[in-house]
Amino acid sequence: MNLHSIPRASERRPMSVTVKSRVQSRVVFVDLIDISEGGCKIHAKAGFAEVGDRVMMKVGGINAPLGSIAWVEGGIVGVAFEGTMHPAVIDYLCEDGSARDVA
Repeated sequence: MNLHSIPRASERRPMSVTVKSRVQSRVVFVDLIDISEGGCKIHAKAGFAEVGDRVMMKVGGINAPLGSIAWVEGGIVGVAFEGTMHPAVIDYLCEDGSARDVA
């Protein structure tokens, strides 16, 4: 699936923060590129995950909804959340300096 063909249900908010995540029970540090109510885009070492893998992330001390890898293009990966992240939480993470720290 091409990443440009996936419809967006909510606005992407740019971020630049390293977060601790778990993919298939492995701990992986990834760079969060953007986030929305329904998912996010991350950058990590190529090959760290495949489409369909489940991922858990903690951003700025807040657990993101459980997600699954929707697409992979090299080291850039799209994550679709199984739930939604509240817009106020996204506002907080985008504006709060603590989101820049690895959680």
